[in-house]
Amino acid sequence: MVAIPLMILAHYLSLRFTRRKAIKFANFPAMERVTGKRILSKNYTLLFLRLITLCLLIFAVAGTTFWYEGQTSDFDFILAIDSSGSMLATDYTPNRLEAAKTAAFLFVDNLPERSTVGVVSFAGISFVKQKPSPDLEKIRNAIDNISAELVGGTAIGSAVITSSNLLAESDRAKVLILLTDGQNNVGPSIDTAIGYANENHLTINTIGIGTEEGGGFPNLTFVSKLDAETLKTISNSTGGKYYETKNETELSNVYREIALSSVQKLSVNLSLYFLFIAIVLLFTEWGLANTKYRTLP
Repeated sequence: MVAIPLMILAHYLSLRFTRRKAIKFANFPAMERVTGKRILSKNYTLLFLRLITLCLLIFAVAGTTFWYEGQTSDFDFILAIDSSGSMLATDYTPNRLEAAKTAAFLFVDNLPERSTVGVVSFAGISFVKQKPSPDLEKIRNAIDNISAELVGGTAIGSAVITSSNLLAESDRAKVLILLTDGQNNVGPSIDTAIGYANENHLTINTIGIGTEEGGGFPNLTFVSKLDAETLKTISNSTGGKYYETKNETELSNVYREIALSSVQKLSVNLSLYFLFIAIVLLFTEWGLANTKYRTLP
């Protein structure tokens, strides 16, 4: 944007030079006093056109993109599934993790055409199981291969950032479906992850899995409970929805609903439009400079 004040400065310096040159041939100040009209124009119209053209060229080179909510059948999804030890809780049959995988298979079966899907699992760190691909068989295999990780903790923030990176170059509707019991206790903070997701225009739908009573583990008395507030914060802050499920049927229905949804964040690259308008204005300015605002002598 430094070019804008430089262009204004150059315009006024050019006017001063032109005025001095013109005065050598005629007494323009006297003519202006007699006629009451300005003989030497300051060419504000040309300056305005040049500034607008410059701004449009800057926006075109910067790749300006307009984001809006609309209906589409072109999606890039990431399935992020919690694979921490708490997902082995038995309040779902046979446990939370296996119920989540079964519901994820149903999601794949209901995908819109031309969609791509990536798979991420996360415990204390996040793992890319499958980069975004239209190959549904690869997606099913990646989901099937998710197992409880030995790495302690649940890094929800890390899963969000990893998913954002996988879709960073996409210009289609980008959706993360994050399933977890919501107990973020290691890795990047939730606020950091939300900020990163919004920078990449990623919509996050969160699914809370777990009953209010929590679920036990085989041979253990520890009970894992759902942290719904964290998941609500993530979804509300990124334009997504929060879903809370109490059993396998509700979980499957949620995945089916998300797969069939068509309203998401969409983008339009405005670079070519800005470039076209800039070219039109450039020719307009050139025409005016050589006719109405032509400098004589």
